[in-house]
Amino acid sequence: MEKTKKRAIICIAISLVIILLSGVVTSFIQTDGFTASMRELFLQTDSGYTMCAYLFVPKNATAETPAPAVVTSHGLYNNKEMQDANFVELVRRGFVVLAIDQSSHGDSQILPRALWDGVYQGALMLSRQPFVDKARIGITGHSMGGMSSNGAINSDNASGNQIISAVLLNCASPTVSTRNPETNETVYTNIYGTRKAGVLAAMYDEFFFSQRTEDGKTLRAPFYLESDNAKSFVNFGKDPAGLDAATPGKYYTETIDGVETFHVIYQPDIIHPWSHFSKKATTNVIEFFDKALGSPNPIEASNQIWQWKEAVNFIGFLAWMMFICSFCTFMVYTPAFASLRPKKEPEMLHADSKAGKIWFWCLLAAGALFGTLAYRPIVDWGRSMSVAQSEAMGLGLWSTACGLFAILSMLIYYFCFGKKNGYDGKATGVNLGFGNLLKTVLLALIVLTVAYGVLFTLDYFFYADFRLWTLSIKAFEAPILRYLPYVLLFFTYYIAASVAANCFNFSDATGKMSWVNTIVLSVFNAIPALVLPWIQYWHYYHAKDMMWPSSNMSVLWLFPIVLILIITTVVDRIVYKRTKNAYLPGIINAVIIGLMTITNTSTTLM
Repeated sequence: MEKTKKRAIICIAISLVIILLSGVVTSFIQTDGFTASMRELFLQTDSGYTMCAYLFVPKNATAETPAPAVVTSHGLYNNKEMQDANFVELVRRGFVVLAIDQSSHGDSQILPRALWDGVYQGALMLSRQPFVDKARIGITGHSMGGMSSNGAINSDNASGNQIISAVLLNCASPTVSTRNPETNETVYTNIYGTRKAGVLAAMYDEFFFSQRTEDGKTLRAPFYLESDNAKSFVNFGKDPAGLDAATPGKYYTETIDGVETFHVIYQPDIIHPWSHFSKKATTNVIEFFDKALGSPNPIEASNQIWQWKEAVNFIGFLAWMMFICSFCTFMVYTPAFASLRPKKEPEMLHADSKAGKIWFWCLLAAGALFGTLAYRPIVDWGRSMSVAQSEAMGLGLWSTACGLFAILSMLIYYFCFGKKNGYDGKATGVNLGFGNLLKTVLLALIVLTVAYGVLFTLDYFFYADFRLWTLSIKAFEAPILRYLPYVLLFFTYYIAASVAANCFNFSDATGKMSWVNTIVLSVFNAIPALVLPWIQYWHYYHAKDMMWPSSNMSVLWLFPIVLILIITTVVDRIVYKRTKNAYLPGIINAVIIGLMTITNTSTTLM
């Protein structure tokens, strides 16, 4: 027992060192080797609301030598940190960068959607800085951020004092036409004027770049270059009738009001969310702003280091989970929580009989099948509700349904097989007793408080968090706590999943090696998140259309859940083997995943 405690202390120390190093390296990469300044700002915008943003100022940007600047914006259900590939690479090349949290996202103020104008407000802020070249301000936004960029162009046009000189729409369609209110006819126009304008049109985009043919058929993003929208855009607002299809990567030039400008469409062979995590897409962003605004520090566009930041962030995340597991182990060796410490490490249940194996594999398969079939209808139902956070509601309801199914499965197993074959709930830890259950809840709260203290410290000193593509665990401001009730929706599943994995399925039905059992359970838990996106995108790549067009967003939300369901199962098993307590890791996982959900989404003003 003393050996286990010492091992836990060593693991705590190692994990904290790794987390510290991840923060230092992240800061080093984000600030171009500590040469650029990075600050988190809370701006009072001209529109009267508070907007949160990261401001990066490279060493070459001074009042004497002002530098070009770019506003970067995330899309719906995201936050400013998701633009890390863009801000890392643009800062390296000498651009001032303002990475914003759109209204109702991240740490910005919650507003009605009609009032979201973050990109334009960011451009206004940059235009007032002495270290910014006022003639070279660009904007770019992904998805909804691209729509906000179009809105920024409209606001800039209406202001009578143009401050934006370049715009790149990332996975968002350009505005090329309006409707004549009298005749209802389409009127083609060039709202971008003399600005350099580009579109990054992901070849397999799920949300934008679709067109309707005369016979009513929908052609999706793979056919975008042949659309009227693309033809008109690259021809500066001309009527597309009779024009050739757009050529990807070609810079179409035109002289407007005596100014030579260009339009371009890039078409990397990626899906909509992969633009956040794509070397091809990032190359297009770099190339566009280098050509449109001029890089003060030219570096080949293919020379990119943002991937190292993502890798280091993910290593930090794994170290954070290691810290949580080790800290749980250490705490059960303190006098206050000694009653939660097992006398010996839990042993695998004997289920290697034919009947035992049938029950094991059938219940695993049933759980995976239920989760897969229930996902779309339940999540889409949750998304349709008039709630502040539709994503949290949808995913939370699905989690609750899967948790209830897991509880039902365990009851069926117990009464139909386990009870008759010597299953002992007390021996496996299902029956903790009321006193120990209260201690379990208290210990989980202590562990979570300390773990998030580590996360907030990392954010405070290094502006670093734990992320890999769409998986993100980040610090947050106090107002987000009003949405804690959504976190409760995740408790049923993560606690039930931990009890199922450790008190019922920690068995030799998969062989004598416990690590094999852990892998099997992890894979089966992740099956819904693996199968549904595979079906959706296999169909898209081959048929050039979505399998479930109405569930595009819901299916996208499954990408981080693959890792989440695998990692939480591993955490369940590690903590259980050290504490013989399946409820402790279940509570911890539920809170972490719940907080991750409510801090990385859009909030509607109710």
